[in-house]
Amino acid sequence: MSDEFPARPTTLPTARPGIPSQTCRPQWVAPDGAPGLDRLNSAAAGAAEAALLACCGSRRWARRIAAHRPYPDLEALLAAADEASYDLSPADLAEALAEESVSPQPLAGARGRGTLAAHTALRAAHAEYERRFRHVFVICLDGLREDRLLDHVLSGIRDRLAHEPDEERAVAAEELRRIARGRLAQLVGQDPR
Repeated sequence: MSDEFPARPTTLPTARPGIPSQTCRPQWVAPDGAPGLDRLNSAAAGAAEAALLACCGSRRWARRIAAHRPYPDLEALLAAADEASYDLSPADLAEALAEESVSPQPLAGARGRGTLAAHTALRAAHAEYERRFRHVFVICLDGLREDRLLDHVLSGIRDRLAHEPDEERAVAAEELRRIARGRLAQLVGQDPR
């Protein structure tokens, strides 16, 4: 078995159906059983960058996180990720958003009266959001119960459609930062809480 990280995780989907940019990413553990953080710290630069790109699609962000290794613990890794996220240029943000994908389909677990109408509204809202802002809608859903996901996404997209483009770019950047934190924690197999 290779000690390199795969270019893109393949064991789990990158998003729950209908919800963009979840933290649904596998954790990597070194073949010798070392935790993922040790593996990330010791991986070749290219392998580390490829693994980090699965957390945030900005190449500059991934290079920056990889360049500052080794990280003594998850908190240090997350702090570095936050700093790199806050420093994303408009081009970096556009690159990261372009790497996010969404296929607005029914949310897993969302059932009951009104669900079909809610999903129809969600598809229409996604289309309007992408038309207005020219990128996918991203929202961090970490920590939400399954039965609250649809309401949270619908509410979030509805509220954010009222934003001006500059305001929405700032909100999308913050959502990407939060999503990257969750993905990093999964990448190294640790719970950030």
